[in-house]
Amino acid sequence: MLHAHLPYVRHPEQPHFLEEDWLFEAITETYVPLVRVLDALVADGVEYRLTLTLSPTLLSMLSDPLLLARYHAYLDRLVALAEREVARLRRESPEMGRLAKSYLEDFQEVRHTFRETYGSNLVDGFRRHRASGRLEILTSSATHAFLPLLDPIPSAVRAQVRVGADTTARLLGERVKGMWLPECAYHPGQEPFLKEAGLGYSFLEAHGLTDAHPRPSRGAFAPIVSRGGIVFFGRDHESSRQVWSAESGYPGDGLYREFYRDIGWDLPLDYLKDFLRDGMRRNLGIKYHRVTGRVGLGDKQTYDRKKAMARAAEHAADFVEQRRRQAEALRSTLDRPPLAVSPYDAELFGHWWYEGPRFLEEVFRCLHRQREIRVVTPLEYLERHPECEVAQPPLSSWGAKGYADVWLNPSNDWIYPHIDMAAERMVELAERFDAPTSVERRALDQAARELMLAQASDWPFIMTTGTAVEYAKRRVRDHVARFTYLYEALLAGSLDEAVLREFEERDNVFPGIDYRIYRPDQDA
Repeated sequence: MLHAHLPYVRHPEQPHFLEEDWLFEAITETYVPLVRVLDALVADGVEYRLTLTLSPTLLSMLSDPLLLARYHAYLDRLVALAEREVARLRRESPEMGRLAKSYLEDFQEVRHTFRETYGSNLVDGFRRHRASGRLEILTSSATHAFLPLLDPIPSAVRAQVRVGADTTARLLGERVKGMWLPECAYHPGQEPFLKEAGLGYSFLEAHGLTDAHPRPSRGAFAPIVSRGGIVFFGRDHESSRQVWSAESGYPGDGLYREFYRDIGWDLPLDYLKDFLRDGMRRNLGIKYHRVTGRVGLGDKQTYDRKKAMARAAEHAADFVEQRRRQAEALRSTLDRPPLAVSPYDAELFGHWWYEGPRFLEEVFRCLHRQREIRVVTPLEYLERHPECEVAQPPLSSWGAKGYADVWLNPSNDWIYPHIDMAAERMVELAERFDAPTSVERRALDQAARELMLAQASDWPFIMTTGTAVEYAKRRVRDHVARFTYLYEALLAGSLDEAVLREFEERDNVFPGIDYRIYRPDQDA
């Protein structure tokens, strides 16, 4: 299972914006390669099964004309940079020149797949694979909010779940039945919001199942159903560790490409100035060195792509063999086939771990060749095993310490009083305005957007990890400030339509949002 999500980053007020590159890098290095892997498997008759979250913010950005236009320009610059590198290294280093040529071919293939094969519409590519029955797509909360920390204002949880499910249905053309709870974060009692949105199952960290009450007899190797009527699958630690572990995970192998050694830092600024639009160094996506081992970046050895891809195939075979052994050891202890749920952030495959898409493809090919392990989607599993033990999961999350510590700690706890106050005020607005004018209605809907964007779990996560901290802080402050302006102007009857229009153009996510979703006792 892959969880594909990015925060909503869109800055029409500037011609280029550094953080928009998060999306462009992910399309180039993860999402297009993933679609190409699935296309190749289908072409070869491989009966793969994959569960994929496409978060509402990601789906929205993949469908946004402004961002798509900027991505086309980004791709063209990437191809031009690779062409320049091929010319430079043809003279200076034939070995790296071959690598540069492989990058050029990669970028050209990505451009062709994105533009020609899928007409700049990757969502349609995933939709086609879903229609085949091989790919199951999940939704998430509207802006990937950490739902347990919104629990003091239940209407805020309800709105996040409902708008997320509705947005996914609108952009996919069909409702989905499962939800990825952001950060696997669960709070008892929130099931009615999922059921109201037509959602029936989700996923938890392993201890969400193993610490449930009463303790499930099958541990995390079969789903449970909570007292609120939602089925929960638990993450399998063993398969997760093989890929995720910083100490023993596959991506740390010395043959694999080194993520942190990039020409954006290695080459002279004068040479790169056409590709560093603001003159600031950053990763540009061309990397010539391998992990090597526990050595400094300056001591990294040259990357050998052929050897690295062969190693990815070896690791895929090992992964499947370890699942076979795991299932064999568990089979006699359970009254049904053991289920190993292996969820990962999608961006690991290709962006962080360059060889990841090759690994994923080879895993499915290995599973197809041998028949001992069957790969299934959650709905297929539930069709075969509809009866689940009833048990109540505790509050839990994934991430360090397993109980929300990453999203609530001294680096980020200051944001929650502001977000909670805004949520309370949004409920107040929804109840107060029963028959708004057209401009008031727009302002009420925009206030809901600003609140949801402030609630994204990405901002406290970034504050904890220490990456792009000032940007994350600014996003929370800006959305709360825009919400506060709209709240006060609505109550005072002093809305400035020009200001409202600026907010709408800047933060235009969820065009079908209805502010009445925040009414505690009434459907929108």
